[in-house]
Amino acid sequence: MRTSILLIGCGKMGGAMLEGWRADPALGPFVTVEPGDGDAPFRGKKDVTCVKRIDDIPAGFVPDAIIVATKPQVMETVLPPYRAMAAKALVLSIAAGRRIEFLEKHLGDVAVIRTMPNTPAAIGRGISVCVANARATQSQRDLATKLMGAVGEVGWVDDEALIDAVTAVSGSGPAYVFLLAEAMAAAGVKAGLTEDLATRLARATVSGAGELLRQSPESAAQLRKNVTSPGGTTQAALDVLMGPGGLPELMEKAVAAAKRRGRELA
Repeated sequence: MRTSILLIGCGKMGGAMLEGWRADPALGPFVTVEPGDGDAPFRGKKDVTCVKRIDDIPAGFVPDAIIVATKPQVMETVLPPYRAMAAKALVLSIAAGRRIEFLEKHLGDVAVIRTMPNTPAAIGRGISVCVANARATQSQRDLATKLMGAVGEVGWVDDEALIDAVTAVSGSGPAYVFLLAEAMAAAGVKAGLTEDLATRLARATVSGAGELLRQSPESAAQLRKNVTSPGGTTQAALDVLMGPGGLPELMEKAVAAAKRRGRELA
């Protein structure tokens, strides 16, 4: 028996997930509710029905899972009309900063799983961490793992408060990596390289090192040591990056700031 999916919000993240789900014959049919143009790639697909409003959802469609992928700031208005539909479904929310308590307030006493994916999900290389309320069954937890597994790795926590730390590390994390590539390229230009070459070097180095980290059984610390010859050029750079006020200290402050902001947004 297939699992029917209602996707509320078909933007970049929602669309990426839907693309992954469509490859699984056990999932579907799918209905998307998207007032904008995010659902354009799926219009006309035989397994996806794209509508603009809840009132346009086909009569008789009963979702096994409702995925909330709207912007957090509109959820207070968007969610209440789905209260009856959510009563017998799993509600899976990917909205940052919106806690389980918020979802229960607007949808009632329903099974809720909150998850925090990150943008590499768009290429199937994301990582998501989930937390469930008491009403979510093991089969619903397994379904959430399957749904988020379509776009990358999945982890679980038991304490919802940890989602703020997850958001700070992996949810916001891609921006830290992009900033690293940006800063490396800018430094290369100052060192005399052309902007084009410096950008190519930075992008290839960051993406290549990331892939090596993914495939290697060694820790990040060991991989760093493997590149570093005592007294060499890499050591000279790391003496700066790992010195007082360097990257480890800055990263700790950055993650703490993101975690704090996540709590403020709740």
